[in-house]
Amino acid sequence: MGEDVFVRCKFFICLYLSCIAALIVADPALAFHSDVYQTRVPQDQLDAAIASKNPYKNTAERIKRGRQIYFGKGLCVTCHSKDGTGVRLPGHSPRDFTDARWQRLRSDGELMWVLKNGSPGTGMPKRVGTVISEEDGWSVIHFIRSFISVN
Repeated sequence: MGEDVFVRCKFFICLYLSCIAALIVADPALAFHSDVYQTRVPQDQLDAAIASKNPYKNTAERIKRGRQIYFGKGLCVTCHSKDGTGVRLPGHSPRDFTDARWQRLRSDGELMWVLKNGSPGTGMPKRVGTVISEEDGWSVIHFIRSFISVN
């Protein structure tokens, strides 16, 4: 029984690594981003994303709602961890929301773009329109912003 589990684990690890390699070879543009501070929004959509402003005021209630979504149905905590530093993964680890430089560089509109479209070349899936609403997304962004306030 134990050997069967080991063989299956080996198979899935090889499958995962093969998929990553195929992704990189098939289209280098989809490969992991070399600069963690690089925007994930395509250049032709960047101005519109930056211009998109969070329509909800940053209140304690809004942050609390974002926190509930982050730890609940949004599934954010799975990859970004309970403290926002991100789970360390081979290749491209999730964003570290406690990084003040990253927080300064990215607009709320860029974060919403990623929530709506995912982050090409990473494991970040679409969230808005699939598991959370747009209002939920804006609330999560307020919560993400709170990581640098408390750290």
